[in-house]
Amino acid sequence: MKSHTEYLWFSTRERVEFINITDECERVLRESGVREGLMLVSAMHITASIWINDNEPGIWKDAQELLANLAPYNRPYRHNLTGEDNADAHLKNLLVGHEAVIPITNGKLDFGPWQQVFYCEFDGRRRKRVIVKVIGE
Repeated sequence: MKSHTEYLWFSTRERVEFINITDECERVLRESGVREGLMLVSAMHITASIWINDNEPGIWKDAQELLANLAPYNRPYRHNLTGEDNADAHLKNLLVGHEAVIPITNGKLDFGPWQQVFYCEFDGRRRKRVIVKVIGE
């Protein structure tokens, strides 16, 4: 059994931003040497998420609109009484989830059609990270 861990760092320009990290995940997998196993991709911040979906800007905009409607920015959230302004980002993390587990088969990420991995930032413009852990044989 092998285990390989790598950290990906991000500094987003926008407060809300989706970044396709599929190529980075595939690079980490190649470097791990694992042919059969699992890859865990996890946002290490409670205001960000990992999302597996289509690499199509329309769905990103639709998702951002849906999340903005469910957890709007700058409402009178209790969390914001602490001096923060990012309660909506915490709630968006709850809705999307902070991690994904991807099967590895024959040395490849075993995706369905159109699936790719995205880092979803909901409280950006500062340095954030993602852990990518590959476990298998």
